[in-house]
Amino acid sequence: MSLIIPPKYKQTLLPETTEVAIKMIKSEFQKRLSEALGLRRVTAPLFVLSGTGLNDDLNGVERPVTFPVKALNDRKAEVVHSLAKWKRAKLGSYDIAPGYGLYTDMNAIRADEDLDNLHSLYVDQWDWEKTIREEDRNLDYLKSTVNKIYQAIRETENDVFKQFPHITPRLPENITFIHSQELLDTYPNLSPSEREAEACKKYGAVFLIGIGAPLSNGEPHDGRAPDYDDWSTENSDGFLGLNGDILVWDSVLGRSFELSSMGIRVSPESLDRQLKIRGCEERAELDFHKKLLKGELPYSIGGGIGQSRLAMFLLQKAHIGEVQASIWPEEQIKACKEAGISLM
Repeated sequence: MSLIIPPKYKQTLLPETTEVAIKMIKSEFQKRLSEALGLRRVTAPLFVLSGTGLNDDLNGVERPVTFPVKALNDRKAEVVHSLAKWKRAKLGSYDIAPGYGLYTDMNAIRADEDLDNLHSLYVDQWDWEKTIREEDRNLDYLKSTVNKIYQAIRETENDVFKQFPHITPRLPENITFIHSQELLDTYPNLSPSEREAEACKKYGAVFLIGIGAPLSNGEPHDGRAPDYDDWSTENSDGFLGLNGDILVWDSVLGRSFELSSMGIRVSPESLDRQLKIRGCEERAELDFHKKLLKGELPYSIGGGIGQSRLAMFLLQKAHIGEVQASIWPEEQIKACKEAGISLM
């Protein structure tokens, strides 16, 4: 556990007013997101059957919450980690045309999370996916999409200011694009999280491109599953990766703050390559992967935007437990209470 207690922390809103603000943020942002990207809302599953390849494997080591289904002869189901692959399959089944897509409220349980200011057992995010053309699989298209999402975030931040004028906006007008290799070259002696912090402190908001592929030091900036984002394709700047994270500088905690993970999804070619890189070619026999390798799923771009993360940042809270109900270690609850941090 790595809990940050900001010195002299003061709540921006009382708990009951915070609830009102959370509702406003969620309502306004999802409306802006759907309008900006051409998305329609769909209903999402809380769990999927094991062995289908539909669940998000995250970094490949996190254990999904599983349970036997009596009506299916005790076949195992697992609570989703995210809907990264499920959404792409849904684009295909709904036959959604290029330029349009879907979004949903995704609720997950990540039992292996290390609990701190930003990480909870309970994950809620807007999972979105959009059909694109093969020629759209490029860095310019990715950047254009990031800019649209970032402006929706800034407009929602302004909504908060209008309703609660003492919560002043912190985001810069534009987001800065940096590749993870450039960040390594600039700060070779720092860890990935320290490099992120330096970039976010300097620019305020960063889209860090290239998460998953090994960098010049032989290590990836961070882990990324091999079967949804494309992190091994060379982009127009000569670097690997058509994916990345939206990161901002959080002045309350004095650290970088991830709001979204997203990217252009794997093609059949890059899926095959990435499965080999990660040594998990056996996944090619799973239903989802078979369809993708045969070209039966649409090209797409997609990602997840943390609902509680966004509310926490925009309301300038110190702990994600101030904007969502979850379970926390007793020592963390005590430390937060002593610091005036009210966990739900």
